[in-house]
Amino acid sequence: MKLILAIFFDFCYTFPMQNSLSNFDFYPKETSLSQISEKAFNRLSFTFTKEHLTSIIKAALSEDASDNDRYVLSCMLKNALVSSKGIFPLCQDTGIANIFGWKKGKFSLDSSTDIYDELTKGVKKSYDEKKLRFSTTVPTSFYEEKDPKNNLPAQISIFEERACLAPMPDFVRNAPNDSLSFIFCAKGGGSSNKTSFIQGTKAYLTKERFTALMKQELLHFGTSACPPYTIAIVAGGLSPEQNLLALKLATMGAYEKMTYEPNENGFRDKELEEEAMKIAEESGFGSQFGGKKFALSATVIRLPRHGASCPISFGLSCSAHRNLKAILTKEGLYLEKTVSEPEELEGFSEAVKFCEIEQSEISVTSSGDIKEVLKSLGEAKPGTRIILSGKILVARDAAHARWQKLIGKGEDLPEYCTKYPICYAGPARTPEGKIIGSFGPTTAGRMDVYAESLMSRGSALVTLAKGNRSKGWTDSCKKYGSFYLGTPGGIASLIASEYIVGQEILDYEDLGMEAVRLVEVKNLPCFVITNKNGEDFYADL
Repeated sequence: MKLILAIFFDFCYTFPMQNSLSNFDFYPKETSLSQISEKAFNRLSFTFTKEHLTSIIKAALSEDASDNDRYVLSCMLKNALVSSKGIFPLCQDTGIANIFGWKKGKFSLDSSTDIYDELTKGVKKSYDEKKLRFSTTVPTSFYEEKDPKNNLPAQISIFEERACLAPMPDFVRNAPNDSLSFIFCAKGGGSSNKTSFIQGTKAYLTKERFTALMKQELLHFGTSACPPYTIAIVAGGLSPEQNLLALKLATMGAYEKMTYEPNENGFRDKELEEEAMKIAEESGFGSQFGGKKFALSATVIRLPRHGASCPISFGLSCSAHRNLKAILTKEGLYLEKTVSEPEELEGFSEAVKFCEIEQSEISVTSSGDIKEVLKSLGEAKPGTRIILSGKILVARDAAHARWQKLIGKGEDLPEYCTKYPICYAGPARTPEGKIIGSFGPTTAGRMDVYAESLMSRGSALVTLAKGNRSKGWTDSCKKYGSFYLGTPGGIASLIASEYIVGQEILDYEDLGMEAVRLVEVKNLPCFVITNKNGEDFYADL
């Protein structure tokens, strides 16, 4: 190792001299930057902070939560319990590794140390040894790409104390002198895809217009990124880059203690945060399948700006809110605590009971005859809970693109395409001795472009995924008598450990996590989102 620092693993405890760091474990033994990175991603991939878990428990137990809110939130708590054992990661999309760092005071590293290289080594080792999903693709030409099979490159940004493009987080400002502070984040594609940016002007800076904009953009989030969300909104910024970096950090909880007092460097706006939460509650989306728990919190930040422009951005962190703070000093490493035994939290045992199967739910079995599945779904209305057992096809973006190429060349689709429901998913890598890795639905709307070409050929007559879909897909469901079922997002370790009883790869093994699989499920929970009559659950909301 190029760098040895005073830190690491033989034992850890809460360092008593730093009250501001009471929520951090302290490691006073020797380690390297690569080991810090590895330990951070190992921790955040399987466990949540107490603050995040408590917010889910509170939402599940609140009097105004709908039955479906409670059901999904309860499943998320059970998912956290499964993941805390360190085998199945919290989400199937274990994300792009994001690392932000801030040097404070006279902190310095050995001149031979390549900080980016060291941190990357830790990312690589964590994703490899913990069987996390490899989600990155790297280009081989402008139009073609491949799976590098290591989830690299990581996104790493290290700032000098006074050189950060965005406001410095308070935990960095309050860190001990001569330190290097980090936020480690596993950012999934579904939540990143919900980022929106407007290069606006001062005309947006009225209460009426900004509130209207918030409503438009927050409703546009929809449910495909697995609510309940942590919402972030940033108005202003000396450049688009500053605005978007502040947004990114805000979604990671970097500004949770930022001042509400107006000042020239930036501040939070309490009134607009309350308005954002009101919009989220009144959206009707709830925790994916109707209700009021669309968001757990909102952060609205106002920054200075150029007089001729007003950049505005909206973003979120999904229910798999995987962010971890760390502070490196000459004494050792402080690493933010997470909850290794969520069942010990107050209210957990009461809240987790809501995910039990109800007798009123419709049972559907898939055995290779899609017509029988359609018959079982019958006249089911949007919002109906379904319990699905049997075999389902698993395929997403890359597989659909290959099927479309076959169609484009005048060739037939593979026979398997017309026999089973198609679930859009890309599981994490399979842990030793297990059937499959963490498994959850991906965003349905990305496959909407294939509606006509697939349904007209007897494929995609029943699909499973997450989130709202386009009118084009809904119209095709009505035209071809098809169903779209929503599977709860944010419960990937629970699905892998309790609902999947078999899997095999059928096709396109070179696509890695996007290979076509035949998966056998038992009592998989679903909701009817779009039925054969073209009735759509989210459109009704």
